[in-house]
Amino acid sequence: QNSMVLSAAIFITLVGLIIYLHFVKIDQESLLVIGSLGIQVTSSYASGKESTTFIEMGKVKDVIINEAIHMQKVIYYLCILLQDPEDPQGVSEVVPLFQSSKPRLDCLIEVYKSCQEILEQRKTAPQTS
Repeated sequence: QNSMVLSAAIFITLVGLIIYLHFVKIDQESLLVIGSLGIQVTSSYASGKESTTFIEMGKVKDVIINEAIHMQKVIYYLCILLQDPEDPQGVSEVVPLFQSSKPRLDCLIEVYKSCQEILEQRKTAPQTS
C-alpha cells in the first residue's frame, strides 16, 4: 500500500511538472514597437502557445527602466507607463515587460534607447487629422 501511495505521488508530481513546463514556463518574450500603431508584447510558452498583448500608441505616455529590491538584490525591469485619460499629466497604469526572462541592465538599456527613439519620432512627427 505504501508503494501505491508513493507511485501516485510520483505520478502527480510528474504530471504537475509537465503542466508547468508546457503552460506556465515562458521560453521567449518579445517586444515590437511601431511608432504609428503601438506596442505589441508577445510571450511564447514551452508548449508553443503564444500570448500577445497590444497597447495603442495613443495610450503610451513613456517607457522607463524601473528598479526594485528583491531578496537583497537590485533588479531592473522595463515598464510602459500608460497615460491617464482624465489627467494628461498622470499615469493610469504601469505595465512591466520581460518579467520571465529578466534581461541584464545593459540589454534593457539598448531596448530602452530604441523605444525612446521611436517615441521621440512620434512626438516630433507632424500630427495628421
